[in-house]
Amino acid sequence: MARILVVDDEPQIRKFLRISLGANGHEVIEAQTADEGAEQARTRKIDLVILDLGLPDMDGQETISAIRETSKVPIIVLSVRAQEVDKVEALDRGADDYVVKPFGIAELMARVRAALRQKSEAPESQGVLTIGTLTLDFARHVLTRDGQELHLSKREYELLQFLATSPDHVLTHKQILKSVWGPAHVEDTAYLRVYVNQLRQKLEVDPAAPRIILTEAGVGYRLVTGA
Repeated sequence: MARILVVDDEPQIRKFLRISLGANGHEVIEAQTADEGAEQARTRKIDLVILDLGLPDMDGQETISAIRETSKVPIIVLSVRAQEVDKVEALDRGADDYVVKPFGIAELMARVRAALRQKSEAPESQGVLTIGTLTLDFARHVLTRDGQELHLSKREYELLQFLATSPDHVLTHKQILKSVWGPAHVEDTAYLRVYVNQLRQKLEVDPAAPRIILTEAGVGYRLVTGA
């Protein structure tokens, strides 16, 4: 059971999430304002935050930043804002995932499971990440498929390793480029696309229909561990 903080000013949404999350065995804490949500995240042991952006006292984007000042708790944004610019800003500020309202509860529960799995089984702590027949050994800097080592260039490995730090979560172009290539290259999305395609050629069964490294159009990429 996880303790999940729902920050949303709509009573109907909070009730729906309380019932749905409760049915999946989770404890739900509710907040109606950004200030209340940030305070709950700061003072209580929270495993996951589900956050609306349209809050009455503060924009949800600023709330993400406020939570990130004191906590690394996974944050899933749940918002009617469907523009890419809103998604990118939320993820760049530190959100782990973004779901657009109206939403399917099955999809949201899958995102919740992925966020909680990332929190409890971070690759940095376990040393090895397995994706189907692929195994990424962080300690040895080795990638294998069915026990056979796959050769990656230094940059390809660094890119894959960064994607693997947040498995099943979207990482924005800016986040990836800043971490792997440095702050001077945060606009080089075409360069990033070339390296993602190179990785797909080596990792995917069918590079033209990728199942491991997925594109989030206009936003970034997601490494899928259930591929």
